[in-house]
Amino acid sequence: MKGREALGRSRGGFSTKIHLVADRRCRPIATMVSPGQHGDSPYLRRVLERVRILRHGLGRPRQRPGRVLADKACSSRGNRAYLRRRGIKAVIPIKKDQQANRRKRGRKGGRPPGFDAERYRERNTVERCVNKLRNDRAVALRTDKREWIYQGTIDVASIRIWRREPTP
Repeated sequence: MKGREALGRSRGGFSTKIHLVADRRCRPIATMVSPGQHGDSPYLRRVLERVRILRHGLGRPRQRPGRVLADKACSSRGNRAYLRRRGIKAVIPIKKDQQANRRKRGRKGGRPPGFDAERYRERNTVERCVNKLRNDRAVALRTDKREWIYQGTIDVASIRIWRREPTP
């Protein structure tokens, strides 16, 4: 039952994580909740599959962002392969243990993936988007017990953010 309600047990009690995709103006595009003890890496694909960016004119919505800026938690080989297959540029730093394993293998370790440090500085837009969502008290405190109701609360907070800063 706890897994379906996105409640995870930790030392501090129950917790929930919000996984999201945000644009450069700190507006949420796709959101998803998970139990607090779950890792970020398995949810990267799921949240990217929810991306729908409307076009200005006719045509179906775009489902692929140009690039993904993520932290080291999403630096797995599987995530990088998924992004490469979809034609999305990955701006994800490499974990220290992955670098060490690559060096240890020598030439068989392969070429390290490219990393654009200048672009990575823009990753703070996701953190700022989470802060905007948490300005809504119901999102910050998670007063809702059911996962789908909490997801709805996050969606309403997202709509409020979009209404404050519409597209130009």
